[in-house]
Amino acid sequence: MECSKDIVIRGRVIGGRAAPLVCVPLTGRTRAQILEEMRGVIATRPDLVEWRADFYAGIGDQADVLETCALLVRAAQGIPLLFTVRSAREGGQPIPLSDDDIAGLCAAVCETGSIGLVDFECDAPLAGLDRVRAAARASGTLLVVSHHNFRETPGDEALYAKFLEAARLGGDVVKVAVMPASPDDVLTLLRVTWRASQALDQPLISMSMGADGVLTRIAGWRFGSSVTFAGGEESSAPGQMPIEDLRRLLAFLQRAGDGSPGSAR
Repeated sequence: MECSKDIVIRGRVIGGRAAPLVCVPLTGRTRAQILEEMRGVIATRPDLVEWRADFYAGIGDQADVLETCALLVRAAQGIPLLFTVRSAREGGQPIPLSDDDIAGLCAAVCETGSIGLVDFECDAPLAGLDRVRAAARASGTLLVVSHHNFRETPGDEALYAKFLEAARLGGDVVKVAVMPASPDDVLTLLRVTWRASQALDQPLISMSMGADGVLTRIAGWRFGSSVTFAGGEESSAPGQMPIEDLRRLLAFLQRAGDGSPGSAR
């Protein structure tokens, strides 16, 4: 699978790979819990680590968040950190921050120049997205423009439109996640991911959540999704599996597809 615009971040290529990058989220509520999580995650050597800061009890204190972020970057030992504040409307935790507050926090984290990527939702107010995009560009932080639908899987055209919208809004990486009601919805996500991967220059991340959607976390890269998420101590979304299991399955699919010795017959 080749992508027309590969992105290299600290030696890791997003897009254009024979297998996806594997990202593991951190979901602890206290600084001590998150740092302990990080120690366990780093031992598994993922390609990316995501800090889901909406789980963090101190999210209302920007100075606290920035200090904790700096500690996480140091603990990550060179593995890029993806900073995410998921809104409650897109499946995140309830937090005492407005949309403007979230944008300000994401921009401030970008301005430190220490993180690799920042996630911001394409359905958030445009002024906030403009602010985060400007901060990301100025600091060399990659912007993941994302959309999450925990209610359903839209039809082909509506789903495809979300990929296009995230790209139009300036995402260096485009992310779309949806909830399936049936295996047919999973096929919709994979079909539209492939279509978007052929139309857009940006690397894509896509997934179908829940039990039915597990297949997309294992085989979505065959359809153009460049990153997959494995569960850490706790999952940040339904359908995530332990990184060891995910890697075994990814390796099996690689062997099956490249005809190497020991591949499936």
